[in-house]
Amino acid sequence: MNDDSVIKSVIKVLLVDDHPVVREGLRGMLTAEPGLEVVGEAGGAAEAVAAVGLHEPDVVLMDLRMPGGDGVEATARVLARRPATRVVVLTTYETDADILRAVEAGAAGYLLKDATRQDLAQAVRAAARGETVLAPSVAAKLVSRMRAPVDLSPREIEVLALVARGHTNAEIGRELFISEATVKTHLLRAFGKLGVGDRTAAVTVAMERGILAPPDRR
Repeated sequence: MNDDSVIKSVIKVLLVDDHPVVREGLRGMLTAEPGLEVVGEAGGAAEAVAAVGLHEPDVVLMDLRMPGGDGVEATARVLARRPATRVVVLTTYETDADILRAVEAGAAGYLLKDATRQDLAQAVRAAARGETVLAPSVAAKLVSRMRAPVDLSPREIEVLALVARGHTNAEIGRELFISEATVKTHLLRAFGKLGVGDRTAAVTVAMERGILAPPDRR
């Protein structure tokens, strides 16, 4: 018997999306599944955090792009308030930067909105069991990203090292005797090679890959 057919208890689900029609569709899909109960909805980040405190859901299906704070920010806030809740991002976006930000925020999964009802229900049950759930295309991107070599230039590494030390672009330019515009160019090239979209993620990934040494915690 498939594990997904064994329902030990009702799994409480919270839907977070700024489009009511999307929430309505998700509610209809999940309500039709045995052992799943939609206990609440939220249309934004702040509302999601409040709803988690009110309903104590097992799983949150979280949209990525919303007004008043995106899904990544909301994920971090939800988990800070209730660590036992599992957050699964459900979005139309699957860029490397979006995926990385969601995972770093603590998301237990990353699904796309073209998922079937069966796939969505299985993902909710798997997340509730403590498993990581990824859309096939997202999983492929992560595997490819981890396998792909990253060849940063010595200057790009120098710039990232100074970013890791908390320097601004202007300070980095003065330190390396280059213009601030050139600093930005090096950063953008490094972002592209690392598959990220911001300074913090670039430093994090560079440390994970061994390109930068971890901070001295003495």
